[in-house]
Formats: sequence, C-alpha cells, structure tokens
Amino acid sequence: MDIALIIGVVLGMSAMIGSIAYALFVEGSAGGFGDFISIPSFGIVAGGMIASIFVAFPMPHVVALGKAIGAVLKPADDKMGPLVDTACEVGESARKGAADLEKAVETIRIYFLKDGIQMVVDGYSLDEVTDIMETRIEYREKREKVQTDMLKAMGDLAPAWGMVGTLIGLVLMLAGFGGEGGADNLGGGMAAALITTLYGAVFANLFFLPMAQKMGNKTTMTSMSASLLVEASRLIHQKKHPLIIREKLNSFIPPSEWKRE
Repeated sequence: MDIALIIGVVLGMSAMIGSIAYALFVEGSAGGFGDFISIPSFGIVAGGMIASIFVAFPMPHVVALGKAIGAVLKPADDKMGPLVDTACEVGESARKGAADLEKAVETIRIYFLKDGIQMVVDGYSLDEVTDIMETRIEYREKREKVQTDMLKAMGDLAPAWGMVGTLIGLVLMLAGFGGEGGADNLGGGMAAALITTLYGAVFANLFFLPMAQKMGNKTTMTSMSASLLVEASRLIHQKKHPLIIREKLNSFIPPSEWKRE
C-alpha cells in the first residue's frame, strides 16, 4: 500500500480529531464527540455521491471504480534506472544476432518492453514499432483518465450532497420549530444539519480529490517510463551499442539515477 497515502490520511484525521478534542476538553466547548457522528448524514453523502456516479458514468466504468481505487492504494514504482539496465542487456543481445535477441525476449519481465522487442524480432519496421507502442501509451492514458475523472467527480459531488443533507436537516428542524420546546432545540438541530456538510467536505478534501491527483501523477510517471521503453525498443531495433542506449535512456531519468556502468 502507498505509504504516503496512509501518512496523509492519518495526519489529516489526527489533525481534525485532535482539534475537536482540544476544543471540547481544553477550551471547554459544549457537546461531545457524539455530536459529530450521524448515520443519516453519512448515508446521504455516501449514497447520493455513488448514485450520481452511476448517472454520470457508464456501468462498466462504475463497476471498475474499485479497481481504480486499488490502483491508487498501490505503492508507486517510479524508479526508472532498472529499466535502463534491462534495455542495455537486451541491446547487447541484439548486437550478437537475431537468435540471441529472440532468446533475450523470454527473460524480459517488463511486459511493455517485451512486446516491443518481440515486434523487433518479428521483423516490424522501426516506424511500425514506434507507432504501435505510442498508440498503446495514448489509449492507456485515456482509460486511466476516466478513472481519474470518476475520483474527481466524487470529490466534487461529496460537498454538493453534503449541502443537500444540510438542507434536509434544516427543513426538518424548521418544521418542528413551532412545536413545544422548538426554540430550545434550535442550536442542536442546526448542528445536526451542518454535520452532513462536514462529511461532504472531509470526503472531498481528504479522500477523493487527493486520490484523483495521485492517480493523475501515477499516470504521468507510467507514461514517462513507457516513453523510455519506446525509445529503448527503437535503439535496439537500430542495433545501437549498449553504451549509446544507456546514455540516451539516461535522458529520461533524474541525474541521481543515471547509469554509468
């Protein structure tokens, strides 16, 4: 699981709960933690948000929402140095001959590079290899953008449904205002009505909008790695020396990760 995500959520919840505890027990504010718990408010925000996602996106994309969230939770593997090592090893095999390159394909564990080198072995032209691999990158980005858009939509919709819940609470509160003890219950009723807005804001700003940003960042990093592998396939197709492959692919990664051997 992505350690940065865990740290962020824990810090956010700790800051919020700690601030509430300080207000209640140090500053002596009226009320207690129970005032911040409301099952109906949670149901309005969560249920309304999910219902809106069903309206906004096709069923296959909604069903795959769990997969999108799972992708966010996975730790990011943004080290591209090992990709350079693998490309140089395959490049060395390519210079020895087609038979050695074909054997090297079976040792490649990076599926995108393996597909590219297999096309080289199969006799695809340089332009064909490049076009096919870049097309795959383009449409992977589009598929992942749908997942990112869903998470952004949930972040946008959560506060909106929080406001809906608040309005429902205000209607119920004002409906009973004229009854016995109505004025005495005004403060408590107002607090209960505002909890839904609180839930919506927390869902949006601590979970779904940051998750959408993280998904977008992962897509960018994956595309950078894929672009490196496209260039690696091109250089191997051209039977470039491993030293040239290494120096060219070093351009894709930070200087601290450059390969020198």
